[in-house]
Amino acid sequence: MSDANQEQLAQQVTDAKARLDAHTYEMVQWHFHESTGSPFWLQKKAELSFDPLTEVQGFDDLKKFPLFEDEWLRGGPVNRWIPKGLEGQPTFVFETGGTTGIPKSRVVIEDHRLDYEMFSETLPDEYFPKGANWLMLGPSGPRRLRLAVEHLCQHRGGICFCIDLDPRWVVKVIKKGWMEHLEEYKKHCIDQAITVLTAGHDIKCMFATPKLLDQLANALEERGTSLPEIGITGIFSGGTEFTPQWTRYCVEELFGGPAEESGVYMTPTYGNTLMGLACSEPVTKENKYKITYHAPQPRAATEVVSFDDPNELVGYGETGRVKLTTLTKELFIPGFLERDEAEREEPHEMYPWDGVSGVRPYHVFAKSTTVGVY
Repeated sequence: MSDANQEQLAQQVTDAKARLDAHTYEMVQWHFHESTGSPFWLQKKAELSFDPLTEVQGFDDLKKFPLFEDEWLRGGPVNRWIPKGLEGQPTFVFETGGTTGIPKSRVVIEDHRLDYEMFSETLPDEYFPKGANWLMLGPSGPRRLRLAVEHLCQHRGGICFCIDLDPRWVVKVIKKGWMEHLEEYKKHCIDQAITVLTAGHDIKCMFATPKLLDQLANALEERGTSLPEIGITGIFSGGTEFTPQWTRYCVEELFGGPAEESGVYMTPTYGNTLMGLACSEPVTKENKYKITYHAPQPRAATEVVSFDDPNELVGYGETGRVKLTTLTKELFIPGFLERDEAEREEPHEMYPWDGVSGVRPYHVFAKSTTVGVY
């Protein structure tokens, strides 16, 4: 990178930090003011050893909060999370995963729409044509992803087709060791997808999880066809199973080459119900399919922190635990330790703030985590 480009990036980083500080101040004022805050945070305010309204001026001041406990998201009443400033608006509730037991959940009014409209701006129209129809091949039911992908499709002028997929049942099947049932359930999901894709609906774009995308491509091959042949040009996918090895396999084996050769473009993402969607820097053969994600600042920010001290950033290129902060009018989450670890990456000209790469399950939890069909 030339000196001029380095100076330009440095200025972009400075500007992005200033925007994050200003946004943090605005969101803390919103969530802790008696007239606009949620019952949950107004109650927590009384338990804090500081006054957020006067002592949080920027992002670094959020370290004054204790770490966010994910157990706070289990059980009800869920209304305690609705800010007074948003009362009376149509509200969704979304689960945050496919586990058993009382689910973690969050209320949403329009964050899922805003997050995916931002993501839409990053999609190349050449492969994700405006007006194209989509297939949503992923979890359904009380999950944000299903409605978010549908909104993304509608925002771009298309119609979204969806399948039924219950990840909570999949996890139960795996824990019981019913692997034959698991295979049949995956086939059931893929059969639904192929039925829709071959029904003449002119579907060009799709969301699919890595496991289901692999299964779909293989099932199409068994039928003598492929993703390019049935008209798919743009694939949006995501999850911690997205690795450079997986991406190379997808591009070279499943698609038949990079987008300029196969006509199929895939964009990896890393996201969840609490953060929104972190976009990837361009993934190319030249950079060995390395995947680096950047959170949708200033609405959410990710940090890679020391395993021993969650308030200490690791150095660039070093490994740590992913810490999430969510800063929207609907949801304030300071210092949430994700169940993932990753390497810290430097800011990029497209996303001039820290990124994460090599995202994978946090090693302490990895052995006890049940990974389902997606």
